[in-house]
Amino acid sequence: MPAALSDQPVDGPVRVVNRDGASPVVLVCEHASNRIPAVYGDLGLDAEARASHAAYDPGALPVAERLSALFDAPLVAGTVSRLVYDLNRPPEAPSAMPARSERFEIAGNRGLAPAERAARVACVYRPFERALAGLLEARGSGVLVTVHSFTPVFHGRPRSTEIGILHDADARLADRMLALAPAVPGLRAERNRPYGPQDGVTHTLVRHALPRGWPNVMLEIRNDLIASAADQDEMARRLHALIERAMAQLPTDNDRRDRP
Repeated sequence: MPAALSDQPVDGPVRVVNRDGASPVVLVCEHASNRIPAVYGDLGLDAEARASHAAYDPGALPVAERLSALFDAPLVAGTVSRLVYDLNRPPEAPSAMPARSERFEIAGNRGLAPAERAARVACVYRPFERALAGLLEARGSGVLVTVHSFTPVFHGRPRSTEIGILHDADARLADRMLALAPAVPGLRAERNRPYGPQDGVTHTLVRHALPRGWPNVMLEIRNDLIASAADQDEMARRLHALIERAMAQLPTDNDRRDRP
């Protein structure tokens, strides 16, 4: 089994695990790390903020790594905090380098000059974008699945959503997953919750999957459900079963050619 991403040395904004995996699935975890490279200091954040959900998606990387092993699938993951640059946002989005995230003020992002923003795009976003695009191009066809987590309490309000199955214009995979989810024990899934395309969270799907015609989905997992290694293992097994069943129901190229 390839080494886990968390076991690899970090010296850039992106890491790829199991590049030559046999599965048609390609996994992405944009918010895998809360690492802030030294060149950015601490962005004016205290230890609580740097360890919080504002800085990364707790539990998402271990779940993505387990899915990579279960599928024998490549995993492309970010290694820089989303407070430096949110890899699931285009460069023009204010939220790509937010000055505030929920209750946390990001002093190091306040009043960034255009040259500073451009430098982060060049150093963080573009290498990640090239790595993912290059992997997808080399494969030609497949299924793109991005893995995220979300906080159970946001702006003081508890969230009842457990698993979000998100999609943009292409709902093929999401539709099948939502139809099949009730049959998977322990999975209570909802469509486009707690976020949806209207919130600007589907950038990776729009940028990389839609133009290639790849079936795709974005998974949002409430992070209290994946707080332990045992929980992460169980969630990965459940999601693996759900995605495999949903993929088996996707129309093939022959099915599409046979339609009138």
